[in-house]
Amino acid sequence: MAKSGSITGGVIGRHNKASFGKNKITAVAATGTHTMDSGTRLVNTVVVAGGASGGGPSGGGGGAGGLRDLSNVPVCGPVTITIGDGGPSATNCTGCTGCNSVFNTAGAEGNSKFTTSGGGGGGGACEPSQAGLPGGSGGGGGGTPAAAGTGNAGCYTPSEGNAGGISPSADEGAGGGGHTSVGGNAPGPTAGGVGGTGTDVSPGYGCVGPTCSVFAGGGGGRGDPAGGAGGPGGGGAGKSPGVAAVAGTTNTGGGGGGTGGGPGPTTSGAGGSGIVVVKEL
Repeated sequence: MAKSGSITGGVIGRHNKASFGKNKITAVAATGTHTMDSGTRLVNTVVVAGGASGGGPSGGGGGAGGLRDLSNVPVCGPVTITIGDGGPSATNCTGCTGCNSVFNTAGAEGNSKFTTSGGGGGGGACEPSQAGLPGGSGGGGGGTPAAAGTGNAGCYTPSEGNAGGISPSADEGAGGGGHTSVGGNAPGPTAGGVGGTGTDVSPGYGCVGPTCSVFAGGGGGRGDPAGGAGGPGGGGAGKSPGVAAVAGTTNTGGGGGGTGGGPGPTTSGAGGSGIVVVKEL
């Protein structure tokens, strides 16, 4: 006699539990434990790492934190979430890399633990190199010759970010990379490169966070008289000499702006902290 069993899509065996999260959306802005509704078995989640600070002087913009948009992630019980800090502002050197963010359901990386990489610092006029640093998105080069920092440090598919821009000018900084586009090259000789564009996740998650679901924009590079604009998604603007650059927006993963030399403030913009958005299915 054949054994009886529940039928799940034509397969006889264990019954598959439905997910009853009712599309509840939560933006998580600080590290901690996140508890789902009792019926939730699957989630979609956007995980954004901390952005990097810009460099200086002749500073490139900081790269945005890596961004991953993950679908149908199995969950059962509380989830540990780590929100990466942004890189602190820098003076007279390369910017500081942001910190990773993690969505962890107590499993192995790539299975039930998902990490995004902090953004790469913007290049600055210091030895041995003025190149932007690698990261989730790479930092922009600062001064000449200054290569871009590479993106997608975690080697994910799809990519978590883009490279920064290149600086062909002795004085100007390139933009940091964003999740959607590379950082702008410094056009020289008077303007900084723009930060790379972030990504709008509002079609799947609605308007959440300080920039209405547009996250991971790159920081703008130093320019004189005009610094590069920060990329949409929380990127901070680069500034001219003697003016402190703009920080990436908190809880966006935006990169900070690059800065110039003195007199006056020579501090680059800090990177913005990351964020995790969870949609219970």
